Amino acid sequence: MTASAAGEAGHGLVTAPDTVALAARTPDRAQPHAELGLTDAEYASVGGLLGRRPTDSELAIYSVMWSEHCSYKSSRVHLRQFAEKAPPTTSLLAGIGDNAGVVDIGQGYAVTFKIESHNHPSYVEPFQGAATGVGGIVRDILAMGARPVAVMDALRFGAVDAPDTRRVLPGVVGGISFYGNCLGLPNIGGELAFDPCYSGNPLVNALCVGVLRHQDLKLAAARGPGNQVVLLGSPTGPDGIGGASVLASASFGGGGETAKRPNVQVGDPFMEKLLIECCLELYAAGVVVAIQDLGAAGIACATSELAAAGGTGMAVTLDLVPLRDPSLGPAEILMSESQERMMAIVEPGALEKFAEICARWDVPATVIGEVTGTGRLIATWRGEVVVDIPPESAAEGPLYQRPLRRPAGQDGRLADDPAPLADAARSGPGLADRLRADLLALLGSPAGADKAWVTEQYDSYVRGNTVQATPHDAGVLRIDEETFLGIALATDGNGRFCLLDPYAGTQLALAEAYRNVAASGARPLAVTNCLNFGSPEDPEVMWQFAEAVRGLADGCLALGVPVTGGNVSFYNQTQDEAIQPTPVIGVLGVFADVRRRLASGFGAPGEQIMLLGTTAPEFGGSLWASVVHCHLGGRPPAVDLAAERRLAEVLAGAAEAGLLSAAHDLSDGGLGVALAECCLTGADGPARSGDGIGCTVDLGTDPFTALFSESPGRALVAVRDGQREAFARLCAEHGVPAQPIGFTGGDELAVAGAFSVPVGELAAARRGTLGELFG
Repeated sequence: MTASAAGEAGHGLVTAPDTVALAARTPDRAQPHAELGLTDAEYASVGGLLGRRPTDSELAIYSVMWSEHCSYKSSRVHLRQFAEKAPPTTSLLAGIGDNAGVVDIGQGYAVTFKIESHNHPSYVEPFQGAATGVGGIVRDILAMGARPVAVMDALRFGAVDAPDTRRVLPGVVGGISFYGNCLGLPNIGGELAFDPCYSGNPLVNALCVGVLRHQDLKLAAARGPGNQVVLLGSPTGPDGIGGASVLASASFGGGGETAKRPNVQVGDPFMEKLLIECCLELYAAGVVVAIQDLGAAGIACATSELAAAGGTGMAVTLDLVPLRDPSLGPAEILMSESQERMMAIVEPGALEKFAEICARWDVPATVIGEVTGTGRLIATWRGEVVVDIPPESAAEGPLYQRPLRRPAGQDGRLADDPAPLADAARSGPGLADRLRADLLALLGSPAGADKAWVTEQYDSYVRGNTVQATPHDAGVLRIDEETFLGIALATDGNGRFCLLDPYAGTQLALAEAYRNVAASGARPLAVTNCLNFGSPEDPEVMWQFAEAVRGLADGCLALGVPVTGGNVSFYNQTQDEAIQPTPVIGVLGVFADVRRRLASGFGAPGEQIMLLGTTAPEFGGSLWASVVHCHLGGRPPAVDLAAERRLAEVLAGAAEAGLLSAAHDLSDGGLGVALAECCLTGADGPARSGDGIGCTVDLGTDPFTALFSESPGRALVAVRDGQREAFARLCAEHGVPAQPIGFTGGDELAVAGAFSVPVGELAAARRGTLGELFG
């Protein structure tokens, strides 16, 4: 079957007719550049670049491609630090500027991973907004030539009992679980946090990880004049038009465009599953020169970025784009963010084979143009040229050095130290009862509560290669079934710390994700990020952003892990009230053998519990201060990245040597929450009826600080019988303080000389919060 015949039969490829371009024409009327998100200066710049007034379709392209979402026009000047300060590495195969970062993990395997935001769509339409967030990040991974193998999500909502949270959270969780479960991708971890600052602006950050062989890497660069441009997947509809430029209601006039289009995409995971398998077979057949997913800005983005990256030109015929809505005009076709679409560059001689594979998977594919040597992106519609631009002018966009200003209240926040509250709490009568009550309050708070109501809606073990998932410190996947090569992934962020000090707070988030991966027994290898902030037009927000980026770049250099890519999400605010600065950091680690991974919970009685690291009275921004006193102030805990690196060496080395049965990082809520989680998690998963393994610990003369300080660089471990001396030697070799504090066993968490809580009561305190509100 020829490509043309396949197209006529309803499958495969439809080839472009030989049409000649006519002169571009634009009616003599005002253009809605401001409604499209372009400033007057940017609109004038477009005219200067082209030497004429843009057509409506060209204006559409520049409006979406020059948006913050696509161009990173306010953030690029800061993001350069990730390359300038990158630590030396030989593992990075693709990084910043590509669809996703790719790292070598050994044995000929590579892993690609990335996290992106879908915040605003998830507020407008929670189910579809979250679902298509998953679909979009999966296609980013697919576009690198990899098979997607797992997803994660980092979620933040307003106050847990607020009506808005009750509307948004169930829809978001439902959308994530629906799309991921339909694709057959395990959801192996993530975060769930609540704070009033996210009311009206939830954060829905989706991560995907994929696996490929080194030789299968694909890049999005259209090369080879005469090669064909093929659009494959779902037909193009009106959903998501202008989403990247935060616009849903601009009217271009003419061509049948309506005055208002929906601004949230609609997902079809079953088509995406077909698209994944089809693309993987196309890659294996060697018929793809380059490929790009269609997400934000749709065809406008894919054509301009492919051509710009290849240093070539491209000519496309928009009439050939398969439409779900025949009333769409050229500008809307270019801007549509309809889901489940990819754009491939294919050699003419490979079209027939390409068509056969697409037909076998029932994935529509249409030739809509070809690569040229003109250096121009040209699009025609009904015989007229509606786009004639240099593609790099759209792909690169403007670059801004936004003004920065330290927030007026920053010094006041730092000075408002909770130390007096802590001093009062650790002294006076009734200390034992107070410690017990405060621990149960933290466990029952939204931050400390069991997240099973959410995570049980996800399939964490589909595909059979999940070794460990929520509630353990990191998700763990087996990559090779014979050698047991594997990876670990964790995401972390803390808006409270970043509000107090965005530089230190971002490093604390990085350190926590790094530590979580190490606590699973893996060796941290690379970083991705999703940087969620308010308006870049606010100098105080830009100061927070600049400090956070500087902190992450410096932190990655100190830890020896490169930033492979990520996402920036601005304009996260309700009216003039910005969210807390919330950089979410994802860390990837590698196992030589996943059978050596560490669980986060106690697995057997009689094992020695040791506390690694140093504890100081650090309560600024702590969960204890927030939950017990509704207080947010002071300096966040002091991060020591050299100590974090030494701790990671001990944890990974101990796992490889079989010295430990469990390890759990200390973070939100400090040692008290960590002990309770270890009692309730177990080696195989969460205890549901109080049947976990208890422990007895001695915390010395200041149990309050020991329980609730959030000093970083610490972990709780259970040492296997007969391995105490070997583990002590390993800690000493790396200069990591290691303090024996007790033993596992029994049916309660007992703090010697202070209080005890039955494991069943710990479980009840943690389970109640989300289950009662949403169950």
